[in-house]
Amino acid sequence: MSDQDVYAKQGFGNSSGFGRSVALVMVDFVNGFNDPNLFGGGNIGEAIAATQKLLAFARRQRLPIAHTRVVYAEDGSDAGVFRLKAPSLSVLTETAHASQIVPELTPEPGELIIRKTQPSAFFDTPLTHWLISKGVDTLLVTGCTTSGCVRATVVDSMSSNFRTIVVTDCVGDRAMAPHEANLFDMGQKYADLLTSEQVMAHLAKA
Repeated sequence: MSDQDVYAKQGFGNSSGFGRSVALVMVDFVNGFNDPNLFGGGNIGEAIAATQKLLAFARRQRLPIAHTRVVYAEDGSDAGVFRLKAPSLSVLTETAHASQIVPELTPEPGELIIRKTQPSAFFDTPLTHWLISKGVDTLLVTGCTTSGCVRATVVDSMSSNFRTIVVTDCVGDRAMAPHEANLFDMGQKYADLLTSEQVMAHLAKA
């Protein structure tokens, strides 16, 4: 019996679908995560390229759009357990080049920029309230890394009762094994998995 069969037999892997109002969140597409010498590698560059097209489409559709950055205090005063596990993240400060959103996805006026110190875009940030204020019930999640901050954001999105869609070609990881494993697991439990072409085709005719 395949892994897919095991989950199907137990009733996992169903679709939550699209609701009435969709927003796009781009998780940590910053210079440091696009640099193999810092936190990047794998397929993150390809995910950024695919997200450029999705972002342009979302802007034409006037979807609410949010970007996230990992930002720590210069003096380390907000250091927590996450930085005990990954102390190199300390370089991601407000003014550091590594913490700036990649030029290909530069935010435009009216788009929310979230600064966070934990993996999830929801944890101790205004994202939930902002989405509710926009009437959003469906979240498109892109970003990196698939196994880290993307996954944490997806779990919290579903836990906050948003229909959640992981845009599979618009998420990336520094290594492909955790990328594939986490896509599979999120698709079984927490989110729908769709390509950017599938997402845009659906929203274009909605």
